[in-house]
Amino acid sequence: MEILTWTYLLVGISFAIYIGIAIWTRAGSTKEFYVAGGGVSPLANGMATAADWMSAASFISMAGIIAFAGYDGSVYLMGWTGGYVLLALLLAPYLRKFGKFTVPDFVGDRYYSKTAKIVAVICALFISFTYVAGQMRGVGIVFSRYLEVPIEWGVVIGMCIVFFYAVLGGMKGITYTQVAQYCVLIFAYMVPAIFISMQLTGNPIPQLGLGGEVSDGTYLLDKLDGVLADLGFAEYTSGRKGMMDMFMITLALMVGTAGLPHVIVRFFTVPKVKDARLSAGYALVFIAILYTTAPAIAAFGIYNAINSTSEKKVSELPAWISTWQKTDLIKVDDKNGDGIVQYLPDQEKNELSIDRDIMVLASPEIAELPNWVVGLVAAGAMAAALSTAAGLLLVISTSVSRDLFKTFKPEISEKKELRIARIAAAGAVILAGYFGVNPPGFVAQVVAFAFGLAAASFFPVIIMGIFSDRINKEGAIAGMLTGLVFTLAYIIYFKFISPELNTAENWWFGVSPEGIGSIGMILNFLVCILVSSFTPAPPKEVQEMVQDIRIPRGAGQASDH
Repeated sequence: MEILTWTYLLVGISFAIYIGIAIWTRAGSTKEFYVAGGGVSPLANGMATAADWMSAASFISMAGIIAFAGYDGSVYLMGWTGGYVLLALLLAPYLRKFGKFTVPDFVGDRYYSKTAKIVAVICALFISFTYVAGQMRGVGIVFSRYLEVPIEWGVVIGMCIVFFYAVLGGMKGITYTQVAQYCVLIFAYMVPAIFISMQLTGNPIPQLGLGGEVSDGTYLLDKLDGVLADLGFAEYTSGRKGMMDMFMITLALMVGTAGLPHVIVRFFTVPKVKDARLSAGYALVFIAILYTTAPAIAAFGIYNAINSTSEKKVSELPAWISTWQKTDLIKVDDKNGDGIVQYLPDQEKNELSIDRDIMVLASPEIAELPNWVVGLVAAGAMAAALSTAAGLLLVISTSVSRDLFKTFKPEISEKKELRIARIAAAGAVILAGYFGVNPPGFVAQVVAFAFGLAAASFFPVIIMGIFSDRINKEGAIAGMLTGLVFTLAYIIYFKFISPELNTAENWWFGVSPEGIGSIGMILNFLVCILVSSFTPAPPKEVQEMVQDIRIPRGAGQASDH
């Protein structure tokens, strides 16, 4: 069977399963729409959380970044995994004890202020839209390659599918769909990794294969260092980013993970606080399977890609090059007319351009694996992108219906609230599709900006809201606005207004736009503490509520009041 046939078959079967689950578990009440009725088992919630969290950035783009950045790409691994531990230990149980559906709900009640709640809604929408743009871009890339349509049409097809099960099923439908999507994406990620590890190093465990020897007895990483050095690139295992920037990006990704609204809401879908902790532990195990495999996929992919293209005659290039050229994600340009492809760091002379977002998707074809493996990877990539996109769209619709509409119209009926949530999700799909067609960067970079914004806005007010009873509404509002505006302004200036200045010598303290969320977070903390110390303390009942949150026992159901 051809690649296209396998792809249609496997993607079609997986979509039929997702849509079937969405119909079977569709939400009938606001509680089911927002938190799946609060009755999901810790194991299922752990799988759903892992699928929600491992987006197109994790599946498609992370290994691509590591493949081209080498050691520097490790910030994504360290930041996202460390952030998950932070979330499980410092935030999830306490927010679950508090018993609200959304982060703006928590902020509004903890800081006893409609204004604080509205600022939190604005932050949630900013973060979610930035993040979902990356997912829609990932969906577009997958469809453009496997359905052989332009990326724009790929995004449109993805929008229609996400709209169907996010709007119909709500959190209940999304949760059980995400359990299925986790199974698909992890199987799709591991099968080619095991195949390629066996091919190159004879070891079926990719994590060990990364440190193994290739056929001539040389260690794979040493061989890769040598191959890249011969072409004029920096060695794969050497870092080029400044230590300060590495630290700040890792920190922004860590605390950004802990402040992500679509992940936090998952801990309200289980019956008890103990289950929230347990599902966080399960999720970490499920996430680690993919994250420990990504560096191996990256090294195998770039090693195979260079060996199969560099110094080859244009007429002898492998079939995967011409296949991916149709998507414009690979470009071959014989600039000196010698008929041989030169892969060089000098962009004036380089004749081969590979989009880093295709590295995982193209790996099975580069390694000449069976066609069904290529189709399986397509199904896995779709599962990764769509699962996170659905979770984010739910956050956007919830923010609009619960946190905006219900704040100003508390008497609104449950039926009308559900209708507004679905209309908001539909509008969010259309806007996300636009950003998917016109992305502000490659997938993981766009997602890194979302994490930076979450770090600078949400994280300090959630942490201080839980662990300090002195922080008041004035401090929280000033801190959130300071962190968000500063981080957003820095990113917009260097990425859109003056991209020619986006170099290490022009960055503040040597921190790139991807890492600036850490500085925004520090400013948020400082402003929050400073303003709170010069303004009145929170009311006594709020201080008692904060002290009560930190006692792990006695959490009730997620509250609708």
